[in-house]
Amino acid sequence: MFFVYGEEQTAYLKKRDKRLGEVIDAVGQIKRPVDTDLFSAVVHHIVGQQISTRAQETIWQRIREGLGTVDADSVLHAGADRLQSFGITFRKAEYITDFATRVKDGTFDLKGIWEKSDEDAIQELVTLKGIGVWTAEMILLFCMQRPDIFSFGDLAILRGLRMVYHHRAISRELFEKYRRRFSPCCSVASLYLWAVAGGAIPGMKDYAPGKGKPKGKGKADGR
Repeated sequence: MFFVYGEEQTAYLKKRDKRLGEVIDAVGQIKRPVDTDLFSAVVHHIVGQQISTRAQETIWQRIREGLGTVDADSVLHAGADRLQSFGITFRKAEYITDFATRVKDGTFDLKGIWEKSDEDAIQELVTLKGIGVWTAEMILLFCMQRPDIFSFGDLAILRGLRMVYHHRAISRELFEKYRRRFSPCCSVASLYLWAVAGGAIPGMKDYAPGKGKPKGKGKADGR
């Protein structure tokens, strides 16, 4: 399953911003996988913090094969020691088992969070060990498919903005200007800025002095 968007969103962004419209035309439709199971998505994001995408997917495959269904029951049955045996740190294993415990005892409402606003859902997610604001924003986008997510903590989005608009740096004030321009379709704008940052359009460069290509989409924010 991929993040759902279409002509309505791209037409809006093209109308609001000529340069982004040119990027949209050049890149075409973007298919970014989503995981609509919130428990699984949280665990997946915790696993992926501060490691490469390839390592994340290798470990994630081991976890799915080892647990079968990735849910609170299977995590608690396995325990932190077995989770660590799949290749994650003991701290991450503790984060995941703590999350499973909170789901089971009802202190984290796995279903109710879907009804919350973006801001409130982020505030709820960051109460989990190992989940910071950036990770919460990515969960809202790539699990809950919220349409208006635009993360100042994402290094590749900042890089994409510098490349498309020829900025040497992206201040918070400048970032908020683009957020207002792209809203309520910031999530789709994010997809295209990620594509640009990843080299989807040959010849586009990063205008920040001494900046190379970021190694990940954004920053890890485990605690």
